[in-house]
Amino acid sequence: MTMRDFLADVPPWNRLPEDRLADVASSFETRQFAPGDTVFRIGEPLDGLYVLRSGAVEVTDASGARLSSLTAGNTFGERGLIRDGLAATTVHAIAPTKLLLLPAARFRALTDGDPALHAFFSRQRGAPVRRPALAETRVETLMTARPRTIAPDLPLCDAARLMRDDRISSLMVVEDGTLQGILTVRDVSNRVVAERLDAQSPVARVMTRDPVTLPPDAIGSDVLHLMMERGIGHVPIVGAGGLVGIVTQTDLTRFQADTSAQIIGDAAHAPDTEALARITARIPQLLAQLVAAGSRHDTVTRLITDVADAVTRRLLALAEARLGPPPVPYLWLACGSQGRQEQTGRSDQDNVLMLSDDATDADDSWFAELARFVSEGLDRCGYVFCPGDMMATNPRWRQPVRVWRRYFQGWIATPDPMAQMLASVMFDLRPIGGDRSLFAGLQAETLEAASRNSIFVAHMVSNSLSHAPPLNIWRGLATVRSGEHRARIDLKMNGVVPVVDLGRIYALRGRIGDVGTRARIAAAREAGVISDSGGRDLLDAYDLIAATRLDHQAAQVRAGQAPDNFMAPADLSEFERSHLRDAFVVVRTMQAAAAQGRGIP
Repeated sequence: MTMRDFLADVPPWNRLPEDRLADVASSFETRQFAPGDTVFRIGEPLDGLYVLRSGAVEVTDASGARLSSLTAGNTFGERGLIRDGLAATTVHAIAPTKLLLLPAARFRALTDGDPALHAFFSRQRGAPVRRPALAETRVETLMTARPRTIAPDLPLCDAARLMRDDRISSLMVVEDGTLQGILTVRDVSNRVVAERLDAQSPVARVMTRDPVTLPPDAIGSDVLHLMMERGIGHVPIVGAGGLVGIVTQTDLTRFQADTSAQIIGDAAHAPDTEALARITARIPQLLAQLVAAGSRHDTVTRLITDVADAVTRRLLALAEARLGPPPVPYLWLACGSQGRQEQTGRSDQDNVLMLSDDATDADDSWFAELARFVSEGLDRCGYVFCPGDMMATNPRWRQPVRVWRRYFQGWIATPDPMAQMLASVMFDLRPIGGDRSLFAGLQAETLEAASRNSIFVAHMVSNSLSHAPPLNIWRGLATVRSGEHRARIDLKMNGVVPVVDLGRIYALRGRIGDVGTRARIAAAREAGVISDSGGRDLLDAYDLIAATRLDHQAAQVRAGQAPDNFMAPADLSEFERSHLRDAFVVVRTMQAAAAQGRGIP
């Protein structure tokens, strides 16, 4: 088969007139690749547009994750060519492969001179489109259609079983085709379990009757406003023919999460650090949107951290494109809030590099340049340099695995204050980009050794008490006494950090591998490391403190201010202040229990 005949079956060339197709076909070159050969790497200048004549290739992203496998007839490379001429992905041959190459200059001449070809390749590359806001989104596109319905006389125990088995949070109560009420998980908890109501009682006894509804042509902001005004998390959608759907807080969260996905997608293909900085400038607005949608605090911080991870991996890829392949395998890890996946609208950077034990002193210059490029890029993107120099740019935190193992062993064996501080940070390590096998087993090994050393754990507990909840001797809210943050509460250092420290201690005692604070507390409660009641109270307290912090930052974003962690108690109602004070009392109580070795059943 001639090249012209082959291209006659490949879009968009199959749309060209015969004479023009023959002319274009004469511009293609043929290239051969063996299995394992690299066609191009992310960030490299592209030679042109590739068309698969035979064989197969694998496309991977900056982290090495597989995006797709392509076979004969597929085209690739157009996204980078149209944007900046640099490869947006890495492509390897996974079989004996023959590729057709249309040189970059010829590709640009063809697309510049033919609007149809330009439109085809621009559309194919998935140019980002603006996400509609909630105010522009019809409810019918947000709702879950055909929600689960039950009859009013169904026993409560059967209704609870349905919600559990179907993993849903509400049931619509319908009789004769008409919506009579709604039963939620909260109703079962507050009106059945808490009141010790007979589980055989009919649903009609505790359901919310005549729930407020919206029509299918309502918009997303109508749902959000209704939820905020009424303090509800479920809105049935009722049309002329009756019940058609349900919108929950989860649906709104999913809608907003799409925004974070767009930011991550943009970051994954950013051509340089300046473009990444423009992308991360959208993070505060993302935080405000997620908070306004009623998202849980751990959902918000997870999505924001996902952006930081994507930015870090893109910077690693850009660094490799500039420096060339690494001399030995390496792994970039985050600690601190990024490691725990708990970043908010204001975060600094904490990171380290683990190198293969094959690394030599001569290799360090390459990794020093990598660390400098990535850390400076993160700083430009708003993740400011760590005040304590806990960064891979510090040679101490850029070492082979054997040295890291020696670090942990030394900190555990000699738990002085500095060792305690370093160990506290390092127990939150999480791999971000590179060879993850370098970290495999090291965390479990370290937790095992640390948990066996009672002196080390005791020092960790003592170190954690340096972060105290903001309470005075009368258990009232204590604010900063002087300086620019006078009369405010530090919701980070005196709010969430004391709980983070407790979670880390529980992880040590229970040898829990989770690095997220909430996951650590929940796992400790399940494992019996802390009492059931203590764990439940601490989770509730943490949720309130963390949510208050995010609410404060979201309000600052809406006011056009840079988010911070310092909140004036006067900004809260007396009711809110009372609950926040109670949450801090719980944290102080759990700190005291940890210090005295209690809190364990």
